[in-house]
Amino acid sequence: MTAETDLAPPLRVRYRIRFEKRGLLRWISHRDLARLWERMLRRAAFALSMTEGFHPKPRIGFPSALALGVDGLDEVVEIELSENLSPADVLNRLESDEQPGLHIRAVCKVPEGYKKPQLKHSEYRISIPDGLPLDEIETAIERLQGTPTVTVQRKKKSHSFVTKEQILTLECEARTLKLILAASDSATLRPHDVLELLGYDNWVDLGSHITRNRVVLQSDVESLDQEVIAISARNQQSTETNPKETP
Repeated sequence: MTAETDLAPPLRVRYRIRFEKRGLLRWISHRDLARLWERMLRRAAFALSMTEGFHPKPRIGFPSALALGVDGLDEVVEIELSENLSPADVLNRLESDEQPGLHIRAVCKVPEGYKKPQLKHSEYRISIPDGLPLDEIETAIERLQGTPTVTVQRKKKSHSFVTKEQILTLECEARTLKLILAASDSATLRPHDVLELLGYDNWVDLGSHITRNRVVLQSDVESLDQEVIAISARNQQSTETNPKETP
């Protein structure tokens, strides 16, 4: 047996990180966000697990891209390291970077056997511009929900969707639209699509703000063990104040 075959395979430890992306940071693209994460991990001197081939890249993955201009209050990124660190150590080193607009909510060490994160649905809130009558918005919502299928145009290509399968929730709460969109293996509806279908594609120009409150995964790690999950102090205080909120 050669020395090469005696070598153990490289260590690959997965960490699932929930984070906020807010303020001016919401104006960077998804590709730039991935680059930002790579720079953060390198500044924190993590031993990154790299892909194979002629151009190795760090293993950094997102279950869902966040659209430009949208705040994300509970986003997910998964990284792989070639060193076995506690979730608290990873959390502390990431928090020390103090990247403006990016707050680490929690770090989870993913146990063996878990698949890569897959999006189940996304929860949004869209502020309603001042001066728009709520009764007209309610009527537009009812009309859209009563439409069996809808079609949107993207890059000169039409995409059709079954309305009830894609739009799980669409309702007014005070001066806010609450929107929950299902994920699928193919194309999915986006908040801007829904506004266009409602006839309100000018809302952003009128000052409307779109926030993704949370991404919900098909299968997530549920544990309070400190060897599995570390929650930021700020998020821990928020959870204690609002028990229904989870990291």
